[in-house]
Amino acid sequence: MEKAVLPVTIKGLIPTSTGVAVFLGTEDKTFVIYIDPSVGQSLSLAINEVKRSRPLTHDLISHILLGLEAKLDRIVINDVDSDKFFARLILNMENELGKKIIEIDSRPSDSLVLAVQNKRPIYVSKKVFDSVEDVTAVFEDIKNRNGDSENPREDI
Repeated sequence: MEKAVLPVTIKGLIPTSTGVAVFLGTEDKTFVIYIDPSVGQSLSLAINEVKRSRPLTHDLISHILLGLEAKLDRIVINDVDSDKFFARLILNMENELGKKIIEIDSRPSDSLVLAVQNKRPIYVSKKVFDSVEDVTAVFEDIKNRNGDSENPREDI
């Protein structure tokens, strides 16, 4: 994995005709990743800290990690090919046998849900950040049209 990474935040979620647009970025640049509706719903629930009576898939993954004494350290959106993004879960596992750092290939959408649920940082590789289109103006326009100065449509 490339070492040069930048911290990013989720700026907002916007429903689309085929799923959900997740706007991510820094103060200087915003980019978008499109995800399927069900994971968009899970991400919205995690952002809004909605408690569920039964665990969903991402809850199950977090519970499995806890049971294995592994902790999500961070996620990294580490590659992009056309409009397909790739991510890595970075896990720390420490037990009586020692300490391990484990990287697991993951869809960015699933990684984002786990990062939000576990209150862990989100990073993007500099290579990816430099290659994506800056959609800050588009995002600001959507925010202004929705009349929401904070986060548009986190209630997916």
